[in-house]
Amino acid sequence: MSIVSGFRRLLVAAALAAPMLLTLPAAHAQIGIGIGISVHIAPPALPVYEQPPLPAPGYLWTPGYWSYGDAGYYWVPGVWVQPPRVGVLWTPGYWGFAGGVYGWHGGYWGPHVGFYGGVNYGFGFGGVGFVGGEWRGGGFAYNSAVANFGSVHVTNVYENRTIVTQNTIVNNNHVSFNGEGGISAHASATEMQAANEPHVQPTAEQTQHEHFASQDRSQLASVNHGTPGTPAASNASAYHQVAQQHAQSQPISAADRTAGKNYNPNTREANQDQRIANGLRSGQMTSGEAAKAERTQSKIDQQVHNDRAANGGKLTGQEKQQINSEQNAASRQIYNEKHNDNTVKPNAVDNREANQQQRTANGLRSGQMTSGEAAKTNAAQAKTAQQVHNDRTANGGALNAQQKKQINKEQNKNSKQIHNEKHNDKSTKPPAK
Repeated sequence: MSIVSGFRRLLVAAALAAPMLLTLPAAHAQIGIGIGISVHIAPPALPVYEQPPLPAPGYLWTPGYWSYGDAGYYWVPGVWVQPPRVGVLWTPGYWGFAGGVYGWHGGYWGPHVGFYGGVNYGFGFGGVGFVGGEWRGGGFAYNSAVANFGSVHVTNVYENRTIVTQNTIVNNNHVSFNGEGGISAHASATEMQAANEPHVQPTAEQTQHEHFASQDRSQLASVNHGTPGTPAASNASAYHQVAQQHAQSQPISAADRTAGKNYNPNTREANQDQRIANGLRSGQMTSGEAAKAERTQSKIDQQVHNDRAANGGKLTGQEKQQINSEQNAASRQIYNEKHNDNTVKPNAVDNREANQQQRTANGLRSGQMTSGEAAKTNAAQAKTAQQVHNDRTANGGALNAQQKKQINKEQNKNSKQIHNEKHNDKSTKPPAK
């Protein structure tokens, strides 16, 4: 994630932890250390919000995250909380993709910050450690490069922007989980050591905070489509009043729960596009291989669009089965292309192709792009990627200056197309798939 507005306006999502003993429709709770919940649908993309001001000295920031309940994913607002004791720091929880499911790894308090998936939650949690402040003796000192003090007078302050930059994992694309299709990060030796230290579980206030969010309809991903009604709050009590008002005026209905269970804004289509983007960035996929995969995805996207158009916006059970079968084949194709002997050194041209593919994936995840729109952008990218492949083949593996100029011109055109498709009046409303 880039650092914006003095490091204060940053991406957030997917973490914080509270023990969750939930009755889950498409997930199951697991008691004990490790994965607490596993779901077959990816968490939504990270929303962007401003950090609310510090309510009083001594409070520590805990980032917002997507949790999962009987109405699907819901956003738990980021909030300032009082730590359970002096000297401990919060390690956010995170979603990780492995074994075909998205598992929730709960957060905890401890003397050091451990691994949280490399997810950049912002406001000091840039993907590695915590740089928003530190304990000095019995008091907490705040890094003014990160924290929003508002009108609160804070004396224990320092400024260190360098440490923010050094511990920031770039996540311009709002991906909210670790693993294939998400953030590629692994726990360091220091983070593994922190995981084995004595931990303190989330406070009662944090647990209650999550519960209130689960009862607030405006926090449901299936209702807000990735833009929660309350992304963050200065303190838990203030949000709890808002959540109670929302629960009374518009309680979560049985229809909301059904919609939430089926909420899936083109997730698998998005994940396939994400995998192509990752392959291009890493050099595991050549432009020619990406062109094949993109053509395949364009064909599937168009089929999904056509089937939905013929059935009032939804897919029948038979159509879902057919699409799933085609995506399984596409998944194997992507895997084979990424793991054969054809590789290329990471380069600027392929990286831009990857960024375009990533933007399509994000549009599908957020619902800003329909399958039909993604079919168009994938077809355009496939055409450009094929041209790059052909030009390189004709020139011994390299592009000359004129060819680079032409490719850049076509990518500018593709970029405008993606922007227009994401910002028109068309959107995908789950649970259409």
